[in-house]
Amino acid sequence: MTQYLLAVHIVEDAPVWADDEGRLAQYAKVDRVNAELVEAGAWVFGGGLLPSSNAAVVRFDGGAATMTDGPFAETKEQLGGFWVLSCADRAEAMAWAGKCAEACGSPIEVRPFEPDPDSTDPES
Repeated sequence: MTQYLLAVHIVEDAPVWADDEGRLAQYAKVDRVNAELVEAGAWVFGGGLLPSSNAAVVRFDGGAATMTDGPFAETKEQLGGFWVLSCADRAEAMAWAGKCAEACGSPIEVRPFEPDPDSTDPES
């Protein structure tokens, strides 16, 4: 099995929900997909992220670590959340990504993790 990152891309300044009812309905959709992922054995980990204004960036340069507040990139679109899934192949990861995109109402980027060089599993 290969692990895939399903990254949720959001525009932080864009209104997401018209009201609390819309927010709760969308959260319920995501909860249902999460339960489906767990039941299928594909769930590894997932979560939503606070806005990028809560981020910090650490760089190592010239023998020292430096830290700055804010997102890594100054861009309108930011990472809003993610899932890590264990899937048999890319087709399975893409099928889950479709369900996740529908549930959270945002585009999903699908990226496989690099294979573990110490694994005896030929699929990892």
